[in-house]
Amino acid sequence: MSAGETLIDVVRRLDDDRPKFVAIDGHSAAGKSTLAAEVARPLEAAVIDGDEFYAGGTEELWDAMSPAEKAAHCVDWRKQRRVLEALARGEDAQWHSYDWDAGDGRLLDRVTVCPPAPVVILEGVYSARPELADLFQLRVLYDAAPELRHLRWVNREGEGYYDDWARRWSEAEDWYFSQVMTPDRFDLVLPAE
Repeated sequence: MSAGETLIDVVRRLDDDRPKFVAIDGHSAAGKSTLAAEVARPLEAAVIDGDEFYAGGTEELWDAMSPAEKAAHCVDWRKQRRVLEALARGEDAQWHSYDWDAGDGRLLDRVTVCPPAPVVILEGVYSARPELADLFQLRVLYDAAPELRHLRWVNREGEGYYDDWARRWSEAEDWYFSQVMTPDRFDLVLPAE
């Protein structure tokens, strides 16, 4: 059974009449977005991209932080919480996404709107963080070997981009997955394909 088929089966067996909230977490380039897209249609799920909640900041600001500080501040989990809480109440959730093209901390002018759905998936690094644990019925670690993640990064963004990203962010992710969200804290660990 593939990772997607396993996840669909597990979500369908969740014993809850309320909408089901699922976090798909894992290192960068593990394939979280691809997995979320694969399971979204069969589950009638709304998928929220955790990268839209990047906190922003200058290179100097991030480079001055410890790995623990980066992991704590990289994603605006408070904004994610407000979005998930609105959906849990059966309301539309609205937010302004980080403007990756501007890259200077600005948010996009347009509002992203997500209507309630039977299943809500928040995918992205740090999505299963403890501050959001009470909102999820299922927290999934999509676990990919470092070699696979490196290959995906290079294919997607290029070697130079990977080197810059790794210098700034890999220690923060390593700290998060070794100190905050170790594999035993997840409800389900799926090997990346």
